[in-house]
Amino acid sequence: MGRSGLSRQLVLSMSAMALSVMLLLHVSFYVFYAIAMKLNPSLVSPTVDSWPPTTSEWILIATITLLGLALAVLTAIRFSRRIIQPLNSVTESVRRLAHGDLNARAHTEDRSLGEASALVEDFNSMAERLQRMTGELVTWNAAIAHELRTPVTILRGRLQGLAEGVFPPDEALFRSLLAQVEGLSRLIEDLRVLSLADSGHLSLRTEIVDLSEEIRATVELVEPDLRAARLVLDVSLPSCQVECDVARIRQVVIALLENARRYAKPGALCVEAECDGEEFTLGIEDDGPGIPDDVAAHIFEAFVRGDDSRARHRGGSGLGLAIVRAIVHAHGGRVGCAAGRRGGARFTFSIPCHR
Repeated sequence: MGRSGLSRQLVLSMSAMALSVMLLLHVSFYVFYAIAMKLNPSLVSPTVDSWPPTTSEWILIATITLLGLALAVLTAIRFSRRIIQPLNSVTESVRRLAHGDLNARAHTEDRSLGEASALVEDFNSMAERLQRMTGELVTWNAAIAHELRTPVTILRGRLQGLAEGVFPPDEALFRSLLAQVEGLSRLIEDLRVLSLADSGHLSLRTEIVDLSEEIRATVELVEPDLRAARLVLDVSLPSCQVECDVARIRQVVIALLENARRYAKPGALCVEAECDGEEFTLGIEDDGPGIPDDVAAHIFEAFVRGDDSRARHRGGSGLGLAIVRAIVHAHGGRVGCAAGRRGGARFTFSIPCHR
């Protein structure tokens, strides 16, 4: 029971009320008998053995009883108002929330009632999270619909053209259709991974590996595409044994390198790792153009792009970095984006070496 808890307040209030009533009884009887014996002894029982109270004593007993009852009622009313006010506020806010008012919040004027205050704070936290999730759901639905609209429109138009004989059924057209289908497949898989991560069901198949060697192999795999974008690799990967899901970490590295390929200007691309035996950290830094601080704070959220028009021109669903965050968090790690020493952006992720 906390020092400012509701239980403690209840015990203290009831104890104070009982003590006040007992003091009232003792003081009242003492004063009554002191005055009666001094001024008019006939007001009290004439003998010690006379047990029935006199009329004056009955009046005293009734008066003290009424005063004690009034004190108890006033104390109970005052204390019950302190308890009921936050509960009524929560009840009213729940009713408003049930009718769709996501701005409903409870409040309390007395912070000394620990449990009642905690109830109000927990309800407000729940309401804020529900409001945020509802807003994110609307944003997600709009963003997903936007991402699906372009490939579906292209597929529909070209398939309709094929059906009506407008387009000749040649290899180039079929490869174009296949590319649109592959893009849709990647988008669906990305959404599936994010959904699993949000629900806490993103499973990992961990094993102990030399993660630097795995990352080096992944970098070599995508190096031709990076060279085509005129990015020169500078790789520094010291050996480090890490327990992780290798396939997922490869996915993270590919997403970060692909992000650099799409948006970094031609120049050096530094890929370096650090390992202290407890934590493995990988950093990928380019030469520019960099990311504004207000965007960098949210860059790992789904559908966030630094330059929306440029990002759409260069492709990408806006989910790559959100996938990175989901996978790294599933490993118990963290991600970061900050300004690099070269004037560009530096993306990092860190995961514990042992789970």
